[in-house]
Amino acid sequence: MKRYETSFESHATLDRRSFIKLSGLLGLGAASAWMVPSAAEAVRFDRKRFKVSSTRPAMGTLVSMTLIHGSSDEAQEVMGLAFGEMDRLARILNRYDQTTAVGLLNMDGRLPDAPPEVRAVVSRALHYHQVTGGAFDITVKPVIDLFKETYGTSGNILDISEDRLQRAVDLVDARSIVIQAGEIRLARPGMGLTLDGIAKGYIVDLVSDFLSRRGVENHLVNAGGDIRTRGKRDDGRPWAVAVEDPEKKGNYPAVLRMGDGAVATSGNYEIYFDREKMVHHIVNPASGLSPQRSASVSVKAETAMDADALATGIFVMEPDRGIQLANSLTACEALVIERDGRLWPSRGWKTAPAR
Repeated sequence: MKRYETSFESHATLDRRSFIKLSGLLGLGAASAWMVPSAAEAVRFDRKRFKVSSTRPAMGTLVSMTLIHGSSDEAQEVMGLAFGEMDRLARILNRYDQTTAVGLLNMDGRLPDAPPEVRAVVSRALHYHQVTGGAFDITVKPVIDLFKETYGTSGNILDISEDRLQRAVDLVDARSIVIQAGEIRLARPGMGLTLDGIAKGYIVDLVSDFLSRRGVENHLVNAGGDIRTRGKRDDGRPWAVAVEDPEKKGNYPAVLRMGDGAVATSGNYEIYFDREKMVHHIVNPASGLSPQRSASVSVKAETAMDADALATGIFVMEPDRGIQLANSLTACEALVIERDGRLWPSRGWKTAPAR
């Protein structure tokens, strides 16, 4: 049985949104410190508050939690339970293990008595399939599998014929997912689901809810760039999240100050299936090809699940259409960065000084 640490994304697509850097309590200058796995660390901020933080591998990436609480011991205990809850949810939604719910659905084409977590994620994914006009589609698994199989061997884009690609694209259509009486069914043989673009955000949301129920109202959870914040950091100021230049030149196109909310980014950099760097992990469901115009899309929303799905969907769209969509939605803001560096912010996108 596979360990879930090989989780939602293949090794080739590990940490696809890691260029959102958490500054949080550490400040922008130490934003990358969360990337180093560590045991829980507790720092007394004053007589009434401790900052407790830890980074661990989970869901195919590194997950960082920072908690502000009056008791160091209680915060560390709750954090341990929160990581356990994350692992439980990840096992349910893991598609790389054929014994899990999602694995069985992909293998059999139907899942009777689907777990409520799977129904919740798939239902929300279908909602965003409609919202994005089909740009977000969780049935792209046949195309992704084709890329992994072909490019993983040769890395040559020419090794996939138009006919092979079209056969995979013909199996992509989220409208062929049926949810009825607790069962999820794929209407056509050969279809398959990948929840990579939404499940991680969903888990981050539930872990944040878990922390709040346990009395930790001030916290930040960062799962490889799917970020959920609540309350305030240890100095009483909003949490700070910086979006890095996709070209990794040390610039920050945007710095967000956040209380209760979420942000996620989809990016094309570093993660390619082919040597020509024309095919990456985000594909257009209509063509099976990777969008070439955008370098990254950051979305701020009320939940990490919504931000996660919208970041992927908007990335597939042309920048102007994606921003039009963001402007039409409530409680949603977006920033598209094109390959040539042009910025497309939505109307309400607000950035702050990097300090």
